[in-house]
This record gives sequence, structure tokens and C-alpha cells, in this order.
Amino acid sequence: MATASIVSKWWIAALILVFLASSQAQTTLKDAYKDSFLVGAALNSAQFSEEDVRSGALVKQQFNSITPENALKWESVHPKPDVFDFRDADRYVSFGRKNHMFIVGHNLVWHNQTPKWVFEDSQGRPLNRKQLLKRMRQHIRAVVGRYKGQIDGWDVVNEALDEDGTLRQSSWMKIIGADYISKAFEYAHQADPRAELYYNDYSLENEAKRNGAIELIKKLKAEGVTVTGIGLQNHDHLDWPSVAQEDETISAFAKLGIKVMITELDIDVLPAVVQNGVAETSATAKAQPELNPYSKGLPDSVQQVLAKRYAELFGVFRKHRDVVTRVTFWCVTDADSWLNNWPVPGRTNYPLLFDREGKPKPAFDAVIQAASGGGPGPL
Repeated sequence: MATASIVSKWWIAALILVFLASSQAQTTLKDAYKDSFLVGAALNSAQFSEEDVRSGALVKQQFNSITPENALKWESVHPKPDVFDFRDADRYVSFGRKNHMFIVGHNLVWHNQTPKWVFEDSQGRPLNRKQLLKRMRQHIRAVVGRYKGQIDGWDVVNEALDEDGTLRQSSWMKIIGADYISKAFEYAHQADPRAELYYNDYSLENEAKRNGAIELIKKLKAEGVTVTGIGLQNHDHLDWPSVAQEDETISAFAKLGIKVMITELDIDVLPAVVQNGVAETSATAKAQPELNPYSKGLPDSVQQVLAKRYAELFGVFRKHRDVVTRVTFWCVTDADSWLNNWPVPGRTNYPLLFDREGKPKPAFDAVIQAASGGGPGPL
């Protein structure tokens, strides 16, 4: 009996060792693409503070770049005219530096999540051009200046274009004029001359908007404005953008001599209720049962379609690894995704590589395989 007990314990120990060895040997996203580009994720405060222990560990294991979901947006870091709140932002930067990650600042100038007071005086009257430029400059100098040499790159201007490629008529545009964009880049460069500076937008795979962004970048460069790269958000669907659209879009921006980043990648598997690629956060739609078909779980058939879709996209990204410097997922697991509540509240979506328990999905394996040119990639 003693001998049998010893053998049994030995066998259990051996199984544990095999399991640990296989877990450690599993290729991570950052290792799979170490010779191609950085792989990042957008983090919420529970993740970068490591209150969410499981997701925090997953981030450290899989990613070498991070973006904050909300910690550096104007309403979070500068909620009142004379009040800055850097607590979450400090924790975010500390997490990235401690784990030797490429740290992105998101974002400085945007029409959303910017308090109403930014555009008004103390009496609630609209500011004039000079006043709003001063307010923009003070904000950028304070935020970028605080993290000078710590944050590697900034989304300076976010979503300044309409779908037809013209400039969005935001409060920034109406009060300052079209040069608010160049001014924002100018102030950011002054605050940290070594930081990379990006223009970031969604649905640039659609030709009209892409052409508008190309003309915007050309104009900024002609004026001598420092623009390091373009951020393609890539809030994608199972059937949009096409492989050809993604390939053409990256190629078009590469010709401008700037870096290209995929900045907010996810793939919506649910019925679409907005135009392809549009990620306007103010968009809403009424909840209906037919718009939430997978509330009990994603069928394996759809899992496989999602996996193939991710493999195709990463095939394009890898093809352009000479100009694509970073691919960032918007959120870490399906449970965290903003797509559970946008544009229809309360849906159950499955847009990422890790499920609600943080376990890798078939899409994860497909992305890993695509790193070596394997899988159903297109090119």
C-alpha cells in the first residue's frame, strides 16, 4: 500500500509539472508578434490598479503596450476649471512603467467626454477663439507635461472627421476654426518633444472618410506640424471592413511617411444597428430580443467565423509590419467590452480574444497561428 501511495503521489506531481510546463510554453500575443509590432490592450481602472487580479495578470502576460479607457480623458483628469485629478492616471502610468510597457495617452482633444465648462466662461457664455485656445494649451501642457518622458505616445486629436471626410462641427471647430487640430499638435509637441503624436479615428476604411484623413495629415505635414502616426480604431464587424479595404487603408497612410497603428480593435459579432465602422459613442438603439441572439453563449459556428476573421485581419497587419507599429485591442475580455452596452444597452457580445472568464477563445489561437503566416490569412 505504501508503494502504491508513493507512485500515486509521484504521478500526480508529474501531471502538475507537465501542466505547468505546457502553460509556460504557450506562446503569448506579445511574444508571437515581437518581430512585427507591439500588441496592446485598453485598460480600465480595476485592471491597471490590479484590483481585478485576474485581468491584471492577463494583461502582464499577454501585452506589451497599454492604453487607458478613460483615465486620461478630459472629464476624468480635469473635471473642473481649477481642478486636476491625476490619481487614476498616475496609477495607470505606474502600472505601465513597472511592467516595461509602451504607454499610450488617450486622449487630449475630443468632442466627447469633455465637460461643458471647457467651452464656456464663468457665466455660461461661449468662449471666443483666443480664450479656448488658451484653455486647450493649459490643459495639454498640464497633462502632457506631468507625464513627460513617461507616456510614449499621445492620441492628440480624436475623431475630428465626419463620415464624408469633412471636419466635424464640434465646439472646438466652431469656436477656434479648422486650425484647432494643428494647435493641439503644436502644444503637445511643446509639452513633450520626444513623445509620439497621433491622429486617431474610426471607419477610416471607408473611402470618403479615409480621403479626408489623408488630406488632413498632408495639410498638417505641409505646415510643419509634428504628426508621428495615424490611429485606425478598427471597431470591426464580421463582414466589415473587407480584407482589401484594410489592406488599401494601411497602404494609403503608409505612403504619407507616417506610422500606422490599430488602436481600438474589436469585432462585433451581433446584428449591426449603425453604419459600418461608425463608433460614435452618442449613438443609441432600443433593445430588442433579435438584436441579442447569443445571450446564453456564442455558438461554436460563430466562434470559428470570429477566429477566421481575426486571422484574416492579422494577416493584413503582419503584411504591413514595416509601418504598423502597434495593434491594440479595445478592452481585455468579453466581459469588459463597451460593445455589451453600445449602441444597444444590455447585450451580450463576444468581440475579443478572451472570454468572460479570461480564457483564450479559438480566435486567440487563430491570431497566434497568423503570426507565423499560418491559418486562413488572406495574403
